[in-house]
Amino acid sequence: TRQKALHVDVCILLRKSSIARPFRLSSWQSIIIVVEMKVENELSFNDPLLSLMAQTERRYTLFPPPADSDQPVIVGVSGGVDSVVLLHALAQLPPLWRLQLHVVHVDHGIGLFQGLIKLTLEGIENEYLQIAYAGGDKLYVPIHQVDRLSKYIGSDDHAPDIHRLGTADWSQVRSKAKEAALEVARELLELYAARELAPGFAFSADSAWQSELEASFPYLETDDQLRAIREVKADMEKARPMDRLICGDVGYGKTEVALRAAFKAVQDGKQVAVLVPTTILAQQHYTTFTNRLAAFPVSVEMLSRFKTEKEQDAILTRLRAGQVDIIIGTHRLLQRDVAFKDLGLLIIDEEQRFGVTHKEQLKKLRTEVDVLTLTATPIPRTLYMSLVGVRDISTIDTPPEERLPVATYVGEYDDALVRQAILREIDRGGQVFFVHNRVMDIEHAEERLKSIAPEARIGVGHGQMDEHELEKVMVEFVKGQIDVLLCTSIIESGLDIPNANTLIVDRSDRFGLAQLYQLRGRVGRGATRAYAYFLYDRISGMTDEARRRLEAIREANELGMGYSIAMRDLEIRGAGDLLGMRQSGHISAVGFDLYTKLLKRSVDEMKALRDGTSLPPMTLGGVNIDLPLQAHIPDDYVAAEGLRLQLYRRMGNITGAAEIDALGQELVDRFGPLPKAVENLMFQLQLKVLAAKAGITTIGRDRERGNIVLKSETLEHVDRAGLQRRLGALAAVQRREVHIPLKDEWRVALMRVLELMGEA
Repeated sequence: TRQKALHVDVCILLRKSSIARPFRLSSWQSIIIVVEMKVENELSFNDPLLSLMAQTERRYTLFPPPADSDQPVIVGVSGGVDSVVLLHALAQLPPLWRLQLHVVHVDHGIGLFQGLIKLTLEGIENEYLQIAYAGGDKLYVPIHQVDRLSKYIGSDDHAPDIHRLGTADWSQVRSKAKEAALEVARELLELYAARELAPGFAFSADSAWQSELEASFPYLETDDQLRAIREVKADMEKARPMDRLICGDVGYGKTEVALRAAFKAVQDGKQVAVLVPTTILAQQHYTTFTNRLAAFPVSVEMLSRFKTEKEQDAILTRLRAGQVDIIIGTHRLLQRDVAFKDLGLLIIDEEQRFGVTHKEQLKKLRTEVDVLTLTATPIPRTLYMSLVGVRDISTIDTPPEERLPVATYVGEYDDALVRQAILREIDRGGQVFFVHNRVMDIEHAEERLKSIAPEARIGVGHGQMDEHELEKVMVEFVKGQIDVLLCTSIIESGLDIPNANTLIVDRSDRFGLAQLYQLRGRVGRGATRAYAYFLYDRISGMTDEARRRLEAIREANELGMGYSIAMRDLEIRGAGDLLGMRQSGHISAVGFDLYTKLLKRSVDEMKALRDGTSLPPMTLGGVNIDLPLQAHIPDDYVAAEGLRLQLYRRMGNITGAAEIDALGQELVDRFGPLPKAVENLMFQLQLKVLAAKAGITTIGRDRERGNIVLKSETLEHVDRAGLQRRLGALAAVQRREVHIPLKDEWRVALMRVLELMGEA
């Protein structure tokens, strides 16, 4: 071990993952060099970079290597106050600052994001995103063009090649990806068209009973819930089969949406099948449906292994005769002996939990009846279909009132920690889920728990138990006769026990990200603060992918993150298996985000061709703006660079005037009155929204004539004389451009011209 004299800037971070202030490290006494080695490719480096390895073995790129070093240095943090602060700071880094981030610029290709930088051009200072390309090239992206950048997500874990600026390589790669996207769009639209053309049953408008049922809902619906219900009903009333996905977090009211759809179907004499992944969830839905529909003449039954064979036969006979209106069951519903008199609606809860065979059986049903799928974390393909507009999706993002995020801890397994967590929950009158996902040694886990917390009443539940024994344990837990339920991931889907507010997951590194998210959803369903402990074995260690999953679950600690978790899962696992191997190369070449945009555009183009309509020219990167304005977020308004970057990203995703107003109000609330530079930035956002509506691709300047120039590909195809009459003296209309004099009131004139062009 030898020490190096290095001079670097280190940053202390705010608790919200934002950089607060840089300072120069006065001494390296608290930092020792552990080993010199090359950084592995799996860390997404193309060039060796200095990496800091914390005691937990997580690695972070913090600073470039010293000039005199021919090898990267991986350092460990030793004891001392400085190291504790530094470790805490590193643990709080947001994803954008972890490692070197590969990004995709729609015009220039894949590069390395290197942070924000201030530059002064023509006497005006603004902030830019700095991207490094091959050969030492640098690209400085204006912050209003942040929507031209996306995080690179490939089809596997390998780091992508970085492009060189000023060559034709990237345009060739993008053209090939566009051709591939057209091919996939054709296939997707054939599926879509088949569904559109398939004859379906058009359900009637809401009945008086429907209104009565909905009025009996004991809670106040959220706006998202009401919108989802409206969208589902509108689909059901069309004469084609519905295929809608309801994506919402656990406990956000998806079941109520499904129940109202089921009741609507029954009103028209149709039968409803509710397909769920587990017996326990079937029992829970059965209880919910029977309680909510008790006042109406609706027959609800359940088909699962909690029923005897004789009971199942009797239910199947009544189902065939049309005497059962709503049947709730596991994959047992997909077996050959299950027949309906007149099935009208299929509701699938947590589609990702069903196997390939079951999904093939579901595909056959899909073309014939209305289908409603409920999920908290959509499977990648489903997510993808909704992203490109081929699958109808309703999202429920609003949490119920008084819901609190679950406090999440990720760390090494420790008996003392487990005991503390269990006793704290019992002391406040609550119950605990302890997830141990290996049936073969679950008895050993039970003995260990009894020795750790002998005060606790412990019950065991898993999928291989006798159904009556399992049902007995679950009933005891619901009644509060058991303090700790030691179980497998059988509790993953839908189980609702408001009094259980601590979750402990043993060997959490062995679970998928969506699974971890679903498990955490079992707690925190009321107004009580809940706790989730995701533990791993220090001795066994874990893979880099498992480490990234656990980091993601810790970060996704706000309410309503299910859709984001599905996207994060896509990032961690790659998008390779999404559309089959033949597409994975194209996804790797341009990144998932850009490929999705290309595919969505291809789908829209083919729909327009089929419908005989036209589309505005493709503008992958939105509107380009070059105006004599200082438009950015100053350091003395928002000091944290990481937070400024987050705000810029949000601004890049804005599509409407209401969002701009809401963001402006939020900035005033959080940071105080808007400085002139931020007011200018908000003005540019308004211009982008209006320009996009008007088909304008560039708002620039003619410096010689002193004009603002609006460029548009669509001007050639409009009545330019009519447009000139509408604009009057405000602007001069040319073949592909509109010129506005850069006078004192140019802002007002520019806004008015864009509004008038948008109305044309």
